[in-house]
Amino acid sequence: MARSVVHRTFFFLAVAAVCAAAASAAPPKTIPWAQIDGKPLAGRLAALHLHALGQEGQAEHIHAHLDLYVKGKKVQVPASIGIDYQQQFITELHTHDTTGVIHIESPKVTTFDLGQFFGEWGVKLTGRCVGPYCGAVRWWVNGKPQHGDPASHVLRAHEEIVVAEGAAPFVVPKHYAFPLGE
Repeated sequence: MARSVVHRTFFFLAVAAVCAAAASAAPPKTIPWAQIDGKPLAGRLAALHLHALGQEGQAEHIHAHLDLYVKGKKVQVPASIGIDYQQQFITELHTHDTTGVIHIESPKVTTFDLGQFFGEWGVKLTGRCVGPYCGAVRWWVNGKPQHGDPASHVLRAHEEIVVAEGAAPFVVPKHYAFPLGE
């Protein structure tokens, strides 16, 4: 009987430790824009719950796609968001090129949100603003209209995410043709 109590106690302590570790790795509920504004990528990582990694993580390896529109015009998502070539690190969220594909490649399985990606990009994203442009922000996932703050959207595999400040695109993309293997 005492052995059973010890095993149950150990089990609950182990579960509590795993939950605490997962909670500390979870994305921030809100992005502290004032704390990260103007800082280099390395200076923004702690507030965004991201890390400077020596290489891409392999425990979680998925991709999402972002289309961004401001004032009715498509904005190109830059290459190398989340990559610092001078300090030689890469984060869990990054781009390699200008296609809008967000690489989510982490050494541990956890969740990441769109606000973290915009935060490392250095572009404010809220329910009212994209960068310095504030007004009507609308967003869609896989062609379906969404409500609330787009920064809190948890990134999932093969999503097509569209964010528009101002005029919406004439046709909202519903999917992205990911290359084979992505």
